[in-house]
This record gives sequence, C-alpha cells and structure tokens, in this order.
Amino acid sequence: MAEAYIIDAVRTPRSIGKLGKGALSHLHPQHVAATVLRAIRDRNGIDTADVDDIIWGTSAQMGLQGGDMGRMAALDADYDVRASGVTLDRFCGSGLTATNLAAGQIMAGMEDLVIAGGTEMMSHVMSYGQSLREAGVPSVGGLGTGNMRLQAKHPQSNQGVAADAIAAMEGISREQLDAFGAESQRRAGIALKEGRFARSTVPVVDDAGTVILDHEEYPRPDTTAEQLAQLKPAFAAFLDMPSRADGPTFRQLINQVYPDLAITPLHHAGTSSGVVDGAAAILLASADYAQRHSLKPRARIVATANMGDCPTLMLNGPVPAARKVLARAGLRVEDIDVFEVNEAFAVVTEKFIRDLGIDRAKLNPNGGAIALGHPIGATGAVLIGTALDELERTGGRYGLITMCAAGGMAPAIIIERV
Repeated sequence: MAEAYIIDAVRTPRSIGKLGKGALSHLHPQHVAATVLRAIRDRNGIDTADVDDIIWGTSAQMGLQGGDMGRMAALDADYDVRASGVTLDRFCGSGLTATNLAAGQIMAGMEDLVIAGGTEMMSHVMSYGQSLREAGVPSVGGLGTGNMRLQAKHPQSNQGVAADAIAAMEGISREQLDAFGAESQRRAGIALKEGRFARSTVPVVDDAGTVILDHEEYPRPDTTAEQLAQLKPAFAAFLDMPSRADGPTFRQLINQVYPDLAITPLHHAGTSSGVVDGAAAILLASADYAQRHSLKPRARIVATANMGDCPTLMLNGPVPAARKVLARAGLRVEDIDVFEVNEAFAVVTEKFIRDLGIDRAKLNPNGGAIALGHPIGATGAVLIGTALDELERTGGRYGLITMCAAGGMAPAIIIERV
C-alpha cells in the first residue's frame, strides 16, 4: 500500500457564528472556503491542474452552503477546471472524514494529490434554519429529519440533553465539567499569546484585499471555574420540551432506551462547543508526487477508522473509535503524544480521558472547541492541523484525532510527524 503524506494544513480564524456579530458572518460560505484553498495553493506552489480531487466537509448543505461547495469554492479560488470537487456530510465528523477519504484514495494508488477540508458558516445555518421555521417549513434539520419510523427504532434527542444524560450515566459532576471548560479557555489563551496557531492560520480578506479577520474571535481566556459555576444549565429548557408537536419530550426520547436514567441539566455555554464560522484545508500527496515536485511532507497518515455507537446518546463514539484506530496502527495509548478530541461538550472529553487513561496534558493541549469554537464541517480538518502544529512544536511523533458525530458516530485518524 502506498503512503499518504500531509504536505500542509491551513485554517481561517474562527469568528462568532451570529449574523451581524461575527466578522465573517456577512460573507458567502464559498468565499471563506476559497480563502483556505488559495492559501494551500499559494503556500506550496502547486499546479491546481494536478489536483485529483477536492473532498470537502459541510454538514448543513442548505441555502448558501448547498450546491457542492468543494467544487464551487475551488472555482471561486481560481483553480484549474480540471480540479474536481465533492462535498460530504458526516455531521461534526465531516472535515475529518474528508481527510480520511483523501488519504485512502492516495494509499490505494488511485490519486496523487488531493485537498481535503471543510467549511461551516454557523451564522448562516442558524439564520437560514430560523427563516424556514418561521415560514412553516416542516422538518428543517433535526436528527432523522422527520422520519418517525427511524425515531421509533432509534430515538434521537437533543445533543445537549444527550450530553447531560451521559454525565448522569457516568457520574461526571458539574464541578468536573466546569473545571474542564475553564482549562480549555486557559490553554487556548496561552496558545494564542505564544502564537502557536500562527503557522497555520491565514487571514480572511475581501475582494479589495482588506483584512476582514486575522484572529480568533470566540475565546475568553480569563474565564474561571468559579465564573462558570454561576451559569445556568443551557439545556434545562429542552429537557421537557416536546421534540415535535404532540410528541415525546427530549427527556422521554432518552428514557425510551434508558428508562431508569435520571437526567440532571449540567452543561452550559461554558462547557459546550462555541458556535462559530470558519474553514480549513489539508494538502495530501503520494510519496512519488511529493518527491517529483519537491514538496516536503510534514506528516504521514498511519491509520484511519470509523465507528458507530448508540444513536440515542450519540456522543460516545470517540472512545471506541480511538481503540479501533490504535489497533489498526499497532499502537498503544501511551504511544500517542497529542490527542485532539473535539470538545462538543465537556462530558465527551472527560469520558475519553477516564475511559482510556489519558494523560490530561496530552489532550487538547492548546484548548479546544469550548474555547475556540466548532465550525461543524471544518472542525475535523482544523483539529488535524492543530495536532500537527503541536507535534512540530514539541517534537512529538504521533497524534490521534477523533470526534463525536450526530447519529452516534466517530471518525478517527492517527498521523506521524516526519
């Protein structure tokens, strides 16, 4: 099997995902995606006619985010028309899955130069979804998109309610969750102050070249656990809210599968992933192509994996996915120098640390989505780049990246610094 190498990784800063508030919120999503596609091209001097495919992750493929962003953004970035593009959806795992599929194509010997990545403009997603609801359009979004037969087989609740349910099931306390949220902010603050993201972060500019955003908008590095303890649980209002007109509540959906589980609302804005806009891109190449075009690899793809898990709890996939990808790579937990696990909710990472016996210092050492935000379809590619940056900064060898995805899934990848 051929080797697949990461040549480079770039990402935009993340802006607050609310129309009129975030710096990027007025832009077309393809503009933001084109930003990272231009950067990956220009930084590496690639001939875009050689790009075999652009595999892009976008979860909410509706409105301005519809219509195969991978292809459209490449055209907007002035790529050669021979550079094809496709867009996929594995919910939060879309950007990571895009990278895994790109690596697989190269390792299979079918392609030599592939760009993977993703974009999510949460400001647009929230606004567009609200406009459809106000217009009375049924089943806009939502897990299962109104398929009652599926909901009867696998009840799927609100994700925040599911996070609180897992905390109750696992005996993870509010204090532990708040401590994790505060630590994510502290670590992100140090990383930003020391410029740890500088190599991979590219500014977003308008058509005149004026910088729109060149820094992370979301973090609040001075946040303390004591401050977080004062916040009201964000999902208490959802717990006993009907999941649909005359339907079961979100609590009842979980209790259909776990009838004895008593759910206490715990998570809030400070222990949940931030709603942001952003994009990321990763350039992958075969060894032969890299050598012939004087491209210097930064990392090697060691192994990839996918794992399904309970769709009702939906957030527990990262642990079995990590075990699966470690087994494929022939590695142990102790061999991994950096873990990047998406902080969808603090309970996800707390459970990951506990179940696998992870050294806390190795997991999300520069903060995560609680502090920096989670641009859904882009996050997987963001985390791969973040892990690579940290391996190079510290001289580590292996990085493992994984994340939960709606529907009860988790993709995973292990990279090796070269």
